[in-house]
Amino acid sequence: MSDTEQNLIVAGPGRLEIAEVPHEEVPDGGFRARTLFSGISAGTELTFLKGTNPALHAGFDTALGLFGAPPEQAYPVNRLGYMEVARIEESRTPAYRDGTVVAMTYGHRTAYIGDPLRDRVVVLPEDLDPVLGIYAAHMGPICANGLLHAAADRFGPAVRSLGDGVLGARVAVVGAGVVGLLTALLARQHGAASVVILDPTPQRRAIAEALGIETLDSGPDADDPAVVLKTRWRHADGDRGADVVFQCRGQAAALHLGLRLLRPQGTVIDLAFYPGGADEVRLGEEFHHNGLGVRCAQIGRVPRGLAHSWDRERLSAATLDLLRADGGAIRDHLVTAVVPFAEGPAVLAGLADRTRQELQVVLSF
Repeated sequence: MSDTEQNLIVAGPGRLEIAEVPHEEVPDGGFRARTLFSGISAGTELTFLKGTNPALHAGFDTALGLFGAPPEQAYPVNRLGYMEVARIEESRTPAYRDGTVVAMTYGHRTAYIGDPLRDRVVVLPEDLDPVLGIYAAHMGPICANGLLHAAADRFGPAVRSLGDGVLGARVAVVGAGVVGLLTALLARQHGAASVVILDPTPQRRAIAEALGIETLDSGPDADDPAVVLKTRWRHADGDRGADVVFQCRGQAAALHLGLRLLRPQGTVIDLAFYPGGADEVRLGEEFHHNGLGVRCAQIGRVPRGLAHSWDRERLSAATLDLLRADGGAIRDHLVTAVVPFAEGPAVLAGLADRTRQELQVVLSF
């Protein structure tokens, strides 16, 4: 056995490399996770490559809930990615047997020493395509948490089902990236009356349509999608638009579009990550006149009052339900490239300079 493992890192702005790291022994109570697949989250990972991630410039004071502390992340960025599928080996804990295939969140590396008391570990069903497991520990729960926030917006702490916020509702999803597509599939699975995805990119709209989801072009030359949907979705006089909007693009203009799509007193459930500013969110327009709301639904927390009954494990279980129901279509249409781990730096560099266009890249080991 080699005395080193390999780890894909960002050595500095614009610099990707595969670094050799020491092979570690498994301590009592731990296990070795031998990586099978690792999904690239291009939106987040490219912010480290480009130097735009807020964590590189200011730290987050968890006590005060404010940015402004010394930066919490510096180069090299040694933990890149959060969508890993691995096979457990050398287990020294009764919690997991050798050979168990799990989803985890430790980054693009050949192996990782896991601690059941520290790490999230989601055991994957034996009949699930392991490539789909990249969504089980983190990305899928992000999307399921969006539905949970929509449910809490509608019912407060009385939420009983993940579908409480979308059942019978007219749902718009801004952005046909991985987050938007998984969120749209979850909304459909949980009983939305209508689901429409808005995106300016024809290739991404084609993928959404292959998944059976209606799309609208939100590009600059298209008919105004807010006018289209508000003409179609009538509730009462002076009350038109989406019951709920899931905003899944990390651009201020996308958030502004989400606000324009809503019926009066509706809420945008925001799942996007904005590394820059938000000059295009015109709060004096629809946000003000229609009494709208924006609710951040990042995975760091579930809605207030629901933490006891809804945790990340339950959100992972909801993700596995979706992967069982729509796994074939997700594998065929969302996962657009599976490439060897050794090609990871070149793939990420191509995504960063836009010479390569992919929806979901998976590294294989």
